[in-house]
Amino acid sequence: MNESTTLTTKQFTGCASLAAIGIKLREQQVFHPIEQTVQIAQKTIKDSPNDKLYDAFISLLAGAHGLVEINTRLRADGALQQAFGRSRCAEQSVVQDTLNATTAENVEQMQQALETIYRQQSQGYQHDYQNRLQLLDVDMSGLPCGPKAAFATKGYFAKQRNRRGRQLGRVLASHYGEIVVDRLFDGKTQLTRALQPLLLAAEETLQLDERKRSHTIVRVDAGGGSLNDVNWLLARGYLVHGKDYSGKQAKRLAQSVQNWCVDQGQSEREFGWVTEAADAYVRPVTRIAVRCRKSDGKFAYGVLISALSAQQVLTLTGQPLCLLEEPTAVLQAYVTFYDQRGGGIETSFKSDKHGLGIGTRSKKRFEAQQMVMLLGSLAHNVIVWARRWLASPALHHYGSLRMVRDVFHISGFLLLDARGDVRQIVLNQAAPLASALVDPLRTLLLCAHVAVNLGQT
Repeated sequence: MNESTTLTTKQFTGCASLAAIGIKLREQQVFHPIEQTVQIAQKTIKDSPNDKLYDAFISLLAGAHGLVEINTRLRADGALQQAFGRSRCAEQSVVQDTLNATTAENVEQMQQALETIYRQQSQGYQHDYQNRLQLLDVDMSGLPCGPKAAFATKGYFAKQRNRRGRQLGRVLASHYGEIVVDRLFDGKTQLTRALQPLLLAAEETLQLDERKRSHTIVRVDAGGGSLNDVNWLLARGYLVHGKDYSGKQAKRLAQSVQNWCVDQGQSEREFGWVTEAADAYVRPVTRIAVRCRKSDGKFAYGVLISALSAQQVLTLTGQPLCLLEEPTAVLQAYVTFYDQRGGGIETSFKSDKHGLGIGTRSKKRFEAQQMVMLLGSLAHNVIVWARRWLASPALHHYGSLRMVRDVFHISGFLLLDARGDVRQIVLNQAAPLASALVDPLRTLLLCAHVAVNLGQT
């Protein structure tokens, strides 16, 4: 037998399944655009700056919620390093130094690299606009941090009054769960200021021309529902579906509703067509008033604004087109499609905060925090792509937390050849998901000529 393929070492790892993903990432050269594009001005002693960025990235997939955990999650696991193509791992303080050396130019380079990776690997970029509408959700989420951190200002942070921090703006390709764009803002920035730069960045990544924009839905909450923002989106050709920014206007428009319908799913909520003409908008829109009874017996009002047709919302919510003649069913579809934001971008924020710890890694320098954020964006997408690569029905509803905690942490042994390449992965038979994943992992690594089993010879 050739010496290079002779199994010479057997190493234990707590993340044998993640090791398989590491081999796939190397085969796909996912990190290669970062290595080619990002040039951090720092001397290479034992590890290059990009090696240290790579170590930080691997640690996120391994479950590190703080960069200090690089030492325990990755540096102590030599087998996992080997699977990702690393013969060693930088010490966490050295990785921190590299992140702190990041400049605004490096952040732009990283954004360009992630754009290249997204175009190479994503389903969102390959979306068939002719046969299906693209759906982009846009929203913000607070990232609390210390008061001395750059751009840490008072703003909205859920259940944390007077807290300081920054805001994470995101554009999500919701049909696929992929992050198209993540951008970092100061703590007081709201969606009304961030919407346009976020969408322009997403247009660049997705290369949205006029034709594609006309087949793209932009779904936003009230923060992106100002007249200026909605008209900007409509003028660019997007199909807007969101909530009106003004609460006072929503209450006034609700007075024009002639018939209120009770929500089938929430009996305390009602909705109806706004009959007042929407002359202020640059393109025709449909408006629906929604009211919910509060604990004091009074109503809270909101108004949905949509450029979608009744046929489109019925299709998007999986309803038969025979319901087009039933106004209540059409109203319900419009409201339901807005509610589905909760299972899209809102879930992505929550999932990443629990699974990837995006709210716990805080850097004082703004550029360093941006780099950490972008590594988290890549980790999110790799998790989404890994779920697709494995194509296991058992993982269909798994978010970041369960993928990192349950799927990527199946322990086992890696068998390496004389060159240090992984040739066999032996999964722990007692792991709950091992038997369900052994065949998908075999298929995943077939081209890499890596065997996967549960201990059988």
